[in-house]
Formats: sequence, C-alpha cells, structure tokens
Amino acid sequence: MRRAATASLMRSINRSATLGFVRRNGPVSRSEIARRLDMSLPTVMRIVDDLIEEGFVRPGGYSESTGGRPGALLEFNGDAYAVVGVDLGGTKMFGVTADLSGEIQHEINWSHGVDDGPEEHLACLIELIQGLLEAPRPPGQEVRGIGVGAPGVTLVPEGVVAWAPSLEWRDLPLKDILSDRFGLPVFVENDVSLAALGEWGFGAAQGVQDLVCIAVGTGIGAGIILGGALYRGYNQAAGEIGYLLPGLEFLGRRYDQFGALESLASGLGIAGRGRRVLEKEGRPVPPEGLSAQDVFEAARAGEPWAQRVVSETVDYLSIAIASVSALLAPEVIVLGGGVSRSADLLIEPIRERLEGVVPFVPRLVASPLGRRAAVMGAIMLVLNATTERFVVRQLP
Repeated sequence: MRRAATASLMRSINRSATLGFVRRNGPVSRSEIARRLDMSLPTVMRIVDDLIEEGFVRPGGYSESTGGRPGALLEFNGDAYAVVGVDLGGTKMFGVTADLSGEIQHEINWSHGVDDGPEEHLACLIELIQGLLEAPRPPGQEVRGIGVGAPGVTLVPEGVVAWAPSLEWRDLPLKDILSDRFGLPVFVENDVSLAALGEWGFGAAQGVQDLVCIAVGTGIGAGIILGGALYRGYNQAAGEIGYLLPGLEFLGRRYDQFGALESLASGLGIAGRGRRVLEKEGRPVPPEGLSAQDVFEAARAGEPWAQRVVSETVDYLSIAIASVSALLAPEVIVLGGGVSRSADLLIEPIRERLEGVVPFVPRLVASPLGRRAAVMGAIMLVLNATTERFVVRQLP
C-alpha cells in the first residue's frame, strides 16, 4: 500500500512539474522537459500524452533542424478552459472571465452600495458571477472553476470567510454557497494572497520563488509566497500586516476593525490624516470629501500640507516593509492596491529609507497588473487546485 501511494504521489508530482514547465517555457520539446526536470523521457512522454488528452498541452510546431529531423515542440493550451475570477475589494467588486493564459474575455466592475449589509454584498456577488458566466466565450470552452478573493481572514480549503470587516461577513461558508448555486468548483482565498499569485503567474514576480505582495487600498494586507507556494500561517491569517504597530504609542489598544498601520497608511488612513491637517490649518475640506488620490495629487502640485502627509505615509510603509524584509527576506516585494497608482511618490523614497536599515533590501516594484492582480491570481488558483499542483523547484 505504501509503495502504491508513493508511486501515485510521484506521478502527480511529475505531472505537476511538467505542466508548470510547459506553461512557463513553451514551446519546448519533450527531451528538454526530461533534461531540465531530471525525469526519464518515457515518463515525460506518458505525462505529455495525458496532458494533451485533457487539453492542457498542444503541439507547438517544430524546432529548427540542425541536420537531422526537426523535433516536435509542445506549448501550453491556455484557451482550452475559462476561469471566473472575482476580487471582493473593500468598496468594489471586480470580476472577469479569462482563459488559462490570462487573456481577459469579459469583465465587470461594480461598486458596493453605501448602506449594503452582509446579505446584500452576497447577493451582489452572486449576480456578478452569473453575469460573467453568461458572457460570450469561444465555442466549446468550458469553465474550469471560480476563484474568489475575499478582503479578510479566509480559511482554506474550507472556503469560509472568517472575518471580512468591509463586507460585514463573519464565518460565511462562501465556497459552499457558491458551489451549490453554480455547480462548479469554487476556491476562496484571501484577496491579497490572490494578488500575490497573480504577480507570480503573470506580473512582476514571474519565476520568483520568494515574494511578498503588499496591497495598500481600503486596508493593508500582504500575500506571501515562499518556496513557490502560498504561505498562510498557523491560523491562516499570515499577511495581515495592517495590524503591525508603527510605534510604541499603539500598544495597549484594541483594533477590532482595522489595524494600527491601516488607520494611518491605507487609502482611508491617508485621506483621514489629510483631512485632519486641513482642518487644523483652517483650510477648506472639499465638500465631496478628501481621498488618498487627492492628497497625492496635491503633493505633486507642491502643496506643503500634502507633501507632509505623503512623507509620513512613506515612513509608515517603510517601517512595515523593513519588518517584512527582515523576517522573510523575499526576493521581490510588489506594491499593489489603489495607492500603488501613486507609486512614483512612494517606491524610491521607501528604498532610500531602507538602505542600511535591513541586511538585504528586496527588489521593490509597483504592480504592473494593477486592479487585475487578484483576478489573475484566481486563474492560477483554479489551475493549481484543479490539476493537483505540487511545488517543485526547477533544476538549474
């Protein structure tokens, strides 16, 4: 029994490694796969035949001839299946249908109702997914699954949203609700963890084994990938860096909604600090309110009050990034979320503040995927979950 289980596990590991290699490196030959993954050619050929039959891999032409017969190449068949991906942001819902290569076929962007409660948020999500499933797709293209990113602590693989303050969800069995409603495989993950998967699969951290994606929006969170796999922590709350303490004065308080760092450096925190500065200086606050983007635009225009707020924001984010860097030593830290649209005012000053503070300063970059990071991560989540992906380090 142990021998059979071991053989089955090895087949799954080899299959996972082969599919991942073709996705990242195709078009590629069977012999190249065998050499790079240290597998026998007959094993690779059996695996490839199965992947072709399932639609994940297809012929990709022939290699250039060097005097002999050209070798047949393989490539990832990204348009074989579709995925529905949804990012449940703090104030907006954004959903797409896309193929496995990340080609967006349809997208929907909705704002939450100001006075909506937990039931209304759930009904809105169901309506959004229904609209995505009804959108046109290539003939014969099946939906592989639904991936949802929730803004809060999410239990995996149960798919239970333990606590999402902005949606007022507590212990919501979202996976079961959506599976029963749509009859498809459903996978629920923390939204920033999905963003990290998106950057790893399609964005700024492709091929990187150790990375952290920090999303600064309504709140602040981090998605962590270590050794090529999501790291969730003992209680699946790893990455809740919005609760980091920026100073001694934040000890001894309760943070039942948003954390100490979020209260200062999130989009809402930046806007709140900006508003208080204007009120203190006797300046008018816009009647429609002040947003973080307004603060950044005022800083670009040379407004001293806004420049002070932005400089303080850089300080707070630098403290958080220094802590993450010292603890995890990732190769890359990707700055995402709504505030990342002002990365031109953040990244270089943060780098300057970190020099000499930590032993190793990671490569700090703005997300090239923007608001699509989490929904692109949903593609990777569904692909990995429905193909039993195993983490395999590639040989040099």
